[in-house]
Amino acid sequence: MKTNFRAATLIDINAIFSIDTIATTERYEDITQWLEQEICYVLEANNEILAYGVLHYYFYSHAFIELLMVNKNHRRQGLGLTLINKLKMQSKTPKIFTSTNQSNTATQQLLIKAGFIPSGYIENLDDNDPELIYCYISD
Repeated sequence: MKTNFRAATLIDINAIFSIDTIATTERYEDITQWLEQEICYVLEANNEILAYGVLHYYFYSHAFIELLMVNKNHRRQGLGLTLINKLKMQSKTPKIFTSTNQSNTATQQLLIKAGFIPSGYIENLDDNDPELIYCYISD
């Protein structure tokens, strides 16, 4: 599938929100803020947003992929890996960090496939589900 990667705009908010599995009022506000800060990116095909990601530099001045979301109808098609690779090219720093819950084994496998390495964990963010930190270091 041929996809297009681009910076998201406020026009995309409803399409982004519709594929988000959290879909709360708070998440809608987060998405709005990410769009206003111009740190949200989308992967689209045939004028449909298939996935989105958030890339910022608030993590000790390193790039950090805060969120990666693929439309549930388009998962397991390589779109997550494509989006991560596009975000890696977008990064302004040689190190890119991200995180996922210990229970999210699918994302852990995706991150390893994308060249990320385990870099530690944080306890007590979510009850009984540590946040695993991953790092990608470009050549």
